[in-house]
This record gives sequence, C-alpha cells and structure tokens, in this order.
Amino acid sequence: MATEPHSASAPSPLDGFALGELLQRRGLDAFTYREGRRMRRLAIMACVLGCWLFYVLVRAGGPNPVTFGLPSLNLSDDQRQVMIPMAPIALLCLVVILPMTLAGRSPHQTFQPDETGVRLVDVVGAGATVGEAIDTLNLFLAHRTFTTEMGGQARRGVLFEGPPGTGKTYLAKAIAHEAGVPFLFVAASAFQSMYFGQTNRKIRSYFKALRRMAGREGGAIGFIDEFDAIGLARRSGPSGSGSEGFAGVVNELLVQMQSFDTRSRSASMRGAISTAINLFLPAARRIGPPPLNPVNVLLIAATNRASELDPALLRPGRFDRMVHFGMPALKDRRAIAEFYLGRKSHVPGVDAMQIAEVTVGYSPAHIERLLDEALICALRSSRSALTWGDVLEAKMVNELGQPGESAMDTDERWRIAIHESGHALVAELVGRRVTLASILRRADALGLVAHDDGREVHVHTPTDARALMYVALAGMVAEELQFGEASSGVAADLSAATRVVATLVGAIGAGGSRLSLDAAEMPGAGNLVAKVMGDEASRTSAEMILVEAEQRTRSLVEGNLDVLRKLAMALVAHDELSGDEVRAIIAAAQADDAAIDVDPGADSINGADAA
Repeated sequence: MATEPHSASAPSPLDGFALGELLQRRGLDAFTYREGRRMRRLAIMACVLGCWLFYVLVRAGGPNPVTFGLPSLNLSDDQRQVMIPMAPIALLCLVVILPMTLAGRSPHQTFQPDETGVRLVDVVGAGATVGEAIDTLNLFLAHRTFTTEMGGQARRGVLFEGPPGTGKTYLAKAIAHEAGVPFLFVAASAFQSMYFGQTNRKIRSYFKALRRMAGREGGAIGFIDEFDAIGLARRSGPSGSGSEGFAGVVNELLVQMQSFDTRSRSASMRGAISTAINLFLPAARRIGPPPLNPVNVLLIAATNRASELDPALLRPGRFDRMVHFGMPALKDRRAIAEFYLGRKSHVPGVDAMQIAEVTVGYSPAHIERLLDEALICALRSSRSALTWGDVLEAKMVNELGQPGESAMDTDERWRIAIHESGHALVAELVGRRVTLASILRRADALGLVAHDDGREVHVHTPTDARALMYVALAGMVAEELQFGEASSGVAADLSAATRVVATLVGAIGAGGSRLSLDAAEMPGAGNLVAKVMGDEASRTSAEMILVEAEQRTRSLVEGNLDVLRKLAMALVAHDELSGDEVRAIIAAAQADDAAIDVDPGADSINGADAA
C-alpha cells in the first residue's frame, strides 16, 4: 500500500521538542538499566550474605563453631627442606613471567562520573561543539529508544579534531560527567609495547574493559587522546615493519570498533550448550540462540591530524561523527575570559572584552595560561590581584619571552632604536596598531615592535599584505636614512617581506598571473618561497613588488624623519613604549606642540650621530 507523501505543513514528531526532551519522555535507557543492575546486585549480595550468616549461626550453636584468624602452618622438617629451595625458583619465575603478563594489560585510567570535575556548563565559548555534545549525550543515554522506537542507529564513535588546547579532552570529561557513566581515559602512545604483539593485545584489553564496564554500569565512555599515534593511515607505515606495524595496529582497531555487538562469555557458553543440544533435536524443536544485547559504549578519540588517519577508521559504524574544534572567535573568547576571570583574583578594571580583543588566535588553554602568567606578574610586584598592565606584560612574555638587559654600547642602542622606531612609525602610518615597541633583548631579538590589525580579521587582501611589507622594510630604510647603510639586523625583516611577496605572487594571484604556484608539485621546491624563486616570471614579479614597496616605505619615512628620531630618543630613554605611548609621541611630534621627556644622554647620542 502506498504511503501518503510527507507534507511540509504536517507536524513532525520533533516539532516543539529538543532532541533531549523527546528522548527523556521515553525514559533514559542508560539510567534505567543502571538502576536495574544496582537492584540485582543488592539482591545477590543480600542472598549471599544471608546464606553465610545462616551458616555462621548454625555453626555457632553446634560443637564446632566458626573461628576467625590466620591459619597456622605446622610444617614438618621434610616439608621445610622441600619448600626452602623451591622459594627462589618460584620468585625467579614470578620475576620473568609477571612483566610479560602485565605487558598486555590495558593502560587506561578509569574515572567515575564525579571524579572528572567538569560539567557541560563549565564548557564556555564553544556553542556549536557543546550542541554536538548534547546530541551525542542524548543518543548515548537513550540508545534503546532511538534504535527500537525511532529506527535509528546510535553513535558508537566520535572524533574530536582540532589544534591543541581547544578543549577536546575537557568536553569529553564533561560528557562523561553528565552521562553518569565511567570514563576510561588513555593516551594512544601508552598502547605501544617493547614486546611483539603486546600493542595489539593492549588495544584488545582496553576494548574488553570498555565493554565490561558498559555491561556493568549501563554504559561507558572511552577516550583515546592523540589518536594519530595508533591510527595513522596504513600506507604511511614503514616498509618491512611486520604485522604489528601501522597496518597491524590499525587492523586491530578496526576489528575492535566493530566488536561492541559481540556476546558475553556467559551468553557464548549458553549458545555453545544450545548448539550441542540442537545436534540431537529435529529442526522444528531446536533451541534458539541467546539474544544479542549490544553494550552501550561511546568511544571518543582526539587528534590534531585527522587528515592523516586511516580512511577505514572514519567510515560510518566506526567514527560516525567528526567534531571540529577551532580557535574561538571574539564572542567565544570573551565568554572564556569571563569564566577564568571569575576564578582568578583581579582588580575591577580588568575587562573580559579587552582580553578577548588582544588574544586573537588564542585557544582556551592559552587564555587561561595568559591569566596565570598575569598573576605571576602581579606576584612579582608584591600584589595579590592582577591588573590590565599585568595582562599585557604576560602577553608579551608568552609570545616573545622575558625581557633582558643587553650588553650593547651607546651607538648600538641608538641604531636599534632607529630600526625599531622605523617599524613602529610605518606601522601606525599604514593603519596597523602598535601594541609594544622595545629595544630590550627578548629571546634572540635585540628589539621588537608588536603590531596587529586592530580588529579580528579572517580574510586578508593584497593591500593588507603590502602594508606588512612596508612595516617589514621600514627598519632597513630607517637605518639607511639615518646612518647611510643598514646593519645585519635587517636579515629577519627581509625574510619576512620575501615570504609575504611570495604569498602575493604564488598563492593569491596578485603578481600578474592567476596560476597558483602553491598548487604546483615542483621537484626541489619544498615551499612557496622556493617555488616563486624557481619560476623566472614569478621571481621578476616578486622583485618588482618588493622594489615598489621599498620606494613607498622610503617616502613614508623621509616625510617623517623628525618623528622617527623622537620615537628613537624615547626608546633610548625608556627601553620600552606601549602602543598608546607610541601614538602619543607621533601625534605630539607631528603637531610640534609638546615636549618629550627624554634622558639627557639621548641628546648627546643624537648629536654625535648627526655629526
């Protein structure tokens, strides 16, 4: 009989209900199963203890009552002579056999729901991924309802993919806490063993423990961190690595991820007995096999190299869903900063929105670490609460390292100040926002200028790229205009400008050709810069763009030489200038209506160099 086609206006059974509400109306299968198992355990315990207590009471009233204590060992001399030589042999066998036996044990750690300490309400700044987690959690808890009543297939595996520190493990713990089931955590590298065959055996032991825990508790969640350590594509395994190379391990994973529907040992025994009996029975009277009761298992794996995993692992039935964890956007970073600020001592002036604006590209873990570093900066200044200045200082420390005094003479300090002032000046002139200018040594840099777009930008234009080239070339141009020649400090700047122009010419079609060298497979050219330099036409275009960029930069600096020197004098006097101080000096110098507080030594430096 034909069915009536579904109308767009017809009410859906999901209308007016969230997925969790629909499934909760039918009861949560995992909790129902767990409560039934708990009652059965109590009944078995009461039966066993009752029988034992009855036996003790009967013995207590008889002539031979039950006594408690350690058994006495009354050994004869002959028995002692036999046992004493056997003891070292038994100990040696234990030392040899025990490590090999334990080598195949599962290396996981089991956490009960209350031990994870994380709930879904604690996962902030990740609305889309939390929504995926709620859907997965609802399907996990009501797997029987979803399968039998709705005809669906519950998820068995979910892959969390994204950069480090984006909250993959954190969300998995929250799911386990909300599900109220055990959480079996393991690092993929822990499966590796020095004994041949033990890696596969550990994987089998882990999945066996996962199935056993799920059968006992009504469900279990397994989490494998850094999954790429055991799940890389089989074609990338070393040749001649044997059956336990990448191929052997991946094959074991594929088998185990399909083994959640296998029968338990008792069910297999009943099946064997029924099969033996059926040999003597006619077909009409044979005993049916025991029912197959799949365990409620959810396997979560985390990796930042999902593209390199074996394709067979990612097909439906194994990892049914891939959830991407990206770097948080501005709104999400604000929510994350508010969450962590609520846990850390800070003065009222510290605003979560300000933190979100200066942490573009930061992961949640990086934001938390930034505030911890700000607390360290506050503690270094004998304060118990962090300030906004501590946050900025911590950002510089995290990104660039601790500042240190450099053993430079007066001439070198002035040259570095001119160089960094050129970067800062041109950055402000082309619309970049300077956050710090410094002539203090940080890591391998003798000085630096930190700058950004001033806003969160996801798409960059050729104009933006040219602005970066102007800033990169400004240090070299400033040195040449002030001293007649540039120093070795321009090497890193030229390298940065070359990478930018290679992107313009070879990747985004801004060099006169729409062909992408980035897409070309060229022998001997390992990166985009090498491809551009190896192509004659592209190299010529890149040279022309760099020459034009240098001319533009030179005109900007030449038109503001007085501003350049005043910025350099302020850097010599104070070592570091914030972005606001840089902008104030530029504005005052251009208006020529304010004096700059400069160390007296700076005047003599300027005079000597000018001479």
